[in-house]
Amino acid sequence: MKVLKWAGYVFAGYVVFVFLFEAVFLGWLQPKLDDAPVPMLVITTTDESGESRDRRLARFDTDGKVYVSAHHWPRGWYHRAVANPDVRVEMDGVEGDYLAVPVDGAEFARVANEFPLPFLIRFLMGFPPERDILRLDPVG
Repeated sequence: MKVLKWAGYVFAGYVVFVFLFEAVFLGWLQPKLDDAPVPMLVITTTDESGESRDRRLARFDTDGKVYVSAHHWPRGWYHRAVANPDVRVEMDGVEGDYLAVPVDGAEFARVANEFPLPFLIRFLMGFPPERDILRLDPVG
């Protein structure tokens, strides 16, 4: 019985840790572009009421294309980008208009295999649902 009790405490502690990591560190504080160990961008999405929101995201570039993935529990930015794919992106200090295109099929498999989520990252995020990937196509 003591083992189950301690397992419950460990599990509860892990849930609190994941919440703090996702909601506070990644959500509220959002890692800064200059401090990040991976290439980052800022995506501005717009909801149905016309309100715009910025979100810092890790990006990955392959074959001359830019991708971002929704691989956390909170995915509001992703849903806004799918509903209204005209987004604004700041990347390497340059802003521009982009079209957010959901990726699936062979392209999804290729990109997901090129940029897998390591176990440690999935652990820190509480083993989130399968990720979704967007390709950001420049407009104009």
